[in-house]
Amino acid sequence: MADSDALPAILVKKFSRAREQRSRLPAQATALDVDGRSLRVVQTTTRGGQPAVARVSVAPLNLPADADRTDPAVLGAAIAKALDHLKLKPGPVVLGIPRSQVVLKTLLLPVIANVSDLASIVHLQVGKDLPFRLAAAVVDFKIHRQITPPAPKPDANSRPLNPSEPAPTAPPPKLEVLVAVAKREVVEFYQRAAEAAGLRLVALGLLPSASIRCVEACRVTDRAATFALVSLRHDEVSIDIVAGQAAPFSRGTTVKPVAPASSTSEAVTPEAFVNAATIEVVRSLHSYSGLGADASVPQVLVAGATGHEAAVVPALAARTASPVTLLDTAALELPEDSRAHAAGAVAGIGLALGFADAEGLPFDFLNPKLPAAPRNLRRIRILTGLAAAAVLFVAVGGVRTLLVGRRQAVLDAVTAEAAAAEKKRPIYKQMISQASVVNEWVKGERDWLTHYAYLTAVLPRSEEIFLTSLAVTGQGVLRLAVRAKSGAVLAKLEKQLRAAGYEVKPLAITPGSDRTGYEFLSTVELVVPPKLKIDLTKVTPPARPADDVSLEPQRKKGGG
Repeated sequence: MADSDALPAILVKKFSRAREQRSRLPAQATALDVDGRSLRVVQTTTRGGQPAVARVSVAPLNLPADADRTDPAVLGAAIAKALDHLKLKPGPVVLGIPRSQVVLKTLLLPVIANVSDLASIVHLQVGKDLPFRLAAAVVDFKIHRQITPPAPKPDANSRPLNPSEPAPTAPPPKLEVLVAVAKREVVEFYQRAAEAAGLRLVALGLLPSASIRCVEACRVTDRAATFALVSLRHDEVSIDIVAGQAAPFSRGTTVKPVAPASSTSEAVTPEAFVNAATIEVVRSLHSYSGLGADASVPQVLVAGATGHEAAVVPALAARTASPVTLLDTAALELPEDSRAHAAGAVAGIGLALGFADAEGLPFDFLNPKLPAAPRNLRRIRILTGLAAAAVLFVAVGGVRTLLVGRRQAVLDAVTAEAAAAEKKRPIYKQMISQASVVNEWVKGERDWLTHYAYLTAVLPRSEEIFLTSLAVTGQGVLRLAVRAKSGAVLAKLEKQLRAAGYEVKPLAITPGSDRTGYEFLSTVELVVPPKLKIDLTKVTPPARPADDVSLEPQRKKGGG
């Protein structure tokens, strides 16, 4: 099988866009790794534009002996206490899922440029072999490389190829895709645990791939080299065979932890732990060689913080042909107070560095690559209906324009009439107001017009006094506003009104200036007695002045 050194250009372009988006993520992050009864914390910073480890810390998880570790609230509370013990308040937090909780598969798929379409095929292929429903799983994948299968070899028993027949074509290239599947309930467990601890979980990676990222940062092997990484944890041994920065083989197994000196539990002795770990590693190496792998494992690296790594190295060296060494983390250039914790925080270091990388984590169960959304047939039908409605709208547009034009002509005519009527609005208002006054007089059962005519005959001549306004109050009181040429005329007015039968309230006289000589103002209030009877035939109004023009027709402007 021939390898291709580079992915297709269009795939490189697709993933370059993803790297551009990832480059905007904060370079500083905190990775948490729960290892038995310990919490390992790794914090990153930026050196020369590249992520680097700034601090590695370890704190005990104060979990009671009978604590339910499957309860995310219990685990979250213990993590919060451990962070308080370290006096840390992390921002974005990254967690990892161990190998035992993940299903790993390698698929050979056609070369597809669209990542969403590739994700659809990955989900389809993986769903056939999962021990649980695909709906209950979170699937993420990583494109390892593009390979070109060799051309089929001719069969010795087949007839010779006819020169006129076309030569068999070479098989198309394939994509080698590494797939990781976790149960959705596992992902939700870590989300709830982070929430219970008061943390902002931004990524959920895979511990084996994180360990590989740490080995790469330690620069103890070439990038394309093949090696085995043995990670010893409190109660688990992980074996990852790495080839070309990917792990085509990964296995995790549970081992009994070493018992403390004062413990009476079912834990084992250090010698038994070393022997069990060695056996599991040898089994894994034999299983890998049985898969027909092209290359052997030229190097074995051991990492962990159980305290038994130094004993596992010679035990493995005695049972394998490959050199076995402890993982050297000196290339990380850690602070002095963090170097002692680096060997046990390999996975945490890889999680923190991987999240801070421009490419991001190779597997992120919190933000997996998702298939393209299925076509929404209902939406398509709605859009089709809208398009048909638009065509119908255009078809009736001409008819509508014609009808609107006709109605617009009617509207213009009515608008002109309304504008003409608007100019006469003051006249209409005056007529309505006068009609309202007359109606009120009629409702009051008094003929105020008769009183008005009677007062016209009673009042002195206009050469002495004239009426400026006449009003009737709600209590039936006549209120006259008059202007007179002298106070004597006003006194005369009062006497004449009393003689006419009205009850006159005392007058208030206000002197003022007037160019016509009527310099005395007064308001006269008259109360009409119930017994007052008016007979207009017995009174005669004063004669009009010789220069009175009030009854002459009004001349039009312009002399017409």
